[in-house]
Amino acid sequence: MAETKDPLLIKRYASRRLYNTETSDYVTLEDIAGFISEGREVQIVDLKSGDDLTRQYLLQIIAEHESRGESVLPVDVLTDLVRSYTTQAQSMVPQFLAASFEMLKDSQSKMMENMSAIPNPMAQVPGFDALQAQQQAFMKAMMANWPGAASGPSDDDSATDGDSKGEELDEIKKQLAALQKKLSGM
Repeated sequence: MAETKDPLLIKRYASRRLYNTETSDYVTLEDIAGFISEGREVQIVDLKSGDDLTRQYLLQIIAEHESRGESVLPVDVLTDLVRSYTTQAQSMVPQFLAASFEMLKDSQSKMMENMSAIPNPMAQVPGFDALQAQQQAFMKAMMANWPGAASGPSDDDSATDGDSKGEELDEIKKQLAALQKKLSGM
């Protein structure tokens, strides 16, 4: 997420165009949605009156996404929201929604942390370490012969380096054959 700093100020002109005060250019609702997705807080104000229009534009962004088939809010949730505007529950709904979204964000963060802590399941396969080492050696040998490779031969390399590389390749082939034999015996 973006670091906490002042919200990005967007001014709405009388022509309804939206002006980004940081970059001094006009922006669209999609641009604003992108800023928000990147973790940036946004404040939209009317240039003439100074009224805060942020809620109105955020609702408009949500409505446009919903109308394009990018539905996030089920119909029953939307119905309950409308219903909450006409009942006494109106006073609890904002706090409940804020707490629910905070719990969702925390759960997503914890899930991502847990996913990165899970070990690679392929590491449990017998012979995986050998296969991985084999692939690394093979790639190193292949890349050494490519022009411009950092570990490749230079113009002043002697012919004996080519012989040692041939020996490395032979060793790689032997290891690969042994690994294949081992894996086919399972």
